[in-house]
Amino acid sequence: MEAQGRKDVQKYQSIVKDKIVEAEWKYLSVKEHWQKMKNIMMETAQITCGLSKGPCRHKETWWRNEEVAEAVREKKQKCGKRQRV
Repeated sequence: MEAQGRKDVQKYQSIVKDKIVEAEWKYLSVKEHWQKMKNIMMETAQITCGLSKGPCRHKETWWRNEEVAEAVREKKQKCGKRQRV
């Protein structure tokens, strides 16, 4: 693991440990306990790693050959004609 990766892991672990110590754990059901742990880990991951903008909006079509591309065009044309009616 590279040095930056190790630093990120250490930062994540440190923040999680601090949040666990600070959290109130008395009188929680098992479900509430796990939910609180999940929230701590997810929030810490967001702080440490950040968020992505979501999935790529551009679909990859490198696997398509001409036969598949033609079938897709035909399907889109037929579908478009049905929607216009």
